[in-house]
Parts: sequence; C-alpha cells; structure tokens
Amino acid sequence: MTLKIYGTANSRAIRTLWAAEELGLDYEIVPLHYASDAVRSPAYLAINPNGTVPTIDDGEQVMFESLAINLYLAKKHAPRGLWVDSMSQEAQLLQWTLWSATEVEPLARQWFHHSSFLPPAERQPALAEKALEALQKRFRILDALFATGPYLVDGRFTVADLNLASVLLRFTDLGGGVHGHALDWHRRCMERPAARRAFALRQVA
Repeated sequence: MTLKIYGTANSRAIRTLWAAEELGLDYEIVPLHYASDAVRSPAYLAINPNGTVPTIDDGEQVMFESLAINLYLAKKHAPRGLWVDSMSQEAQLLQWTLWSATEVEPLARQWFHHSSFLPPAERQPALAEKALEALQKRFRILDALFATGPYLVDGRFTVADLNLASVLLRFTDLGGGVHGHALDWHRRCMERPAARRAFALRQVA
C-alpha cells in the first residue's frame, strides 16, 4: 500500500514528506490545509481527533504527530538509513526528538506567532523576544555538541537530525546564525537532496 500523508507541504507535514523522501518511500499527499473545514470533518477526526496535520495511513498503522510519525517510519524501514543499530543509540534518537518537541518547538512557535503569524493587533513583541532569548541557551547546547561531531547520534545523519532540523526550519531567524557549529549542522541537513525534494513541494502546494 502507498503511504498516505494528510496535510500540505506548507505545514508540519513537511517533516514527514522529508522523511518519506529520505527513505525512498512511495507516498500520496492527501491535501488538507491545517485551517480548513476538512480537518474538522467527522471522517478526518476519526483518524486524527486533534483535527491537525499531518496524519499518515500506512495500511497497518494510522497515526498523527509528525515527530512520532518520523520515528515510526525510520524504524519500520531501518535498513534505509535513518535508524540506528543499538538500544543506546535508539535512546538518543528518542532523547533528541523529545528535546526538539519540549525544549525547542514551544519557544520557536512562540516567536513565530508573535513575530509574523498572528494578526498584528494580537502580537506581543515582548513574548517573541523572550522566546529568542530562551532559545539561545538551547542553541549553545547544540553548538557545543556539534563542535565534536557532525550529527546528533552515531556521527551520521539520522531521524533525530531530521526531526530537530525540521523543528528549527527558521534557524537563522531564531538567532542560530551566531552559533557556528550548530549553523553548519543545520545547513548540512537542509542541503540534503531529500530535503531539497521535499521543500520543492512547497512551490507547487
């Protein structure tokens, strides 16, 4: 069965599209905008009660939450290179993916909402600035890590890098440009052929 990915390339579904491209999977995009009535339809809520995107239907597995989806796909297709070989390394994949979700994404979203996403009258610039300041601590952690190796786990690109880099799409806008080792890591991730193919979908979405 062809993997179905519900969402658009201009949403968090881009994370799963990137993973599918890295893994060389056959997939079908079921175009659902995150703000459309379609995500609140009974049919869609039956597979994703949150009414968000992305959701996947992999035949044997229907699930939501982009970072979890990527972990699932990477492990299911482990020989294709995004997964790791040991339990210790697997623990690190989980560690950095959860770190992405808890330590980085809430702050990145706070900045994005209050700098450009919300209507101007609803933005609170102080909250955007506070998020940028808090992110610098996280970026210093990454900068120290990437001073000793090119990727998060096992010295090679894995789903952990994909998940974190996709959370940090606006890395330079978030102040990451002053952290040279982390910036180089982010560029390595975003310049991968699979990433380029996935993000090219945004031009036709």
